[in-house]
Amino acid sequence: MTTDEPIEYPIDGTLDLHQFAASETRDVVTEYIRACLEQGIYQIRIVHGKGIGVQREIVRSLLAKHPHVTAFRHEGGSGGGWGATVVDLQK
Repeated sequence: MTTDEPIEYPIDGTLDLHQFAASETRDVVTEYIRACLEQGIYQIRIVHGKGIGVQREIVRSLLAKHPHVTAFRHEGGSGGGWGATVVDLQK
């Protein structure tokens, strides 16, 4: 059953893209950044998975051009490495 109802997603600084289609990635990430800024969250973690890198490249191309992103990088250590990107947002 498909519904056009918006999905409630927690705004806690971590966005897991595994439940979204690659075609939704740009809109989901853009909206999540907006919501985080509204909540005063200035560092976020975007989990895109390792896979073949499709979502990672979509995310990184969007972040490189986003006016409120000051920096982004692979998450280090056991937090996901290539499967997650940490983003610093402009206050």
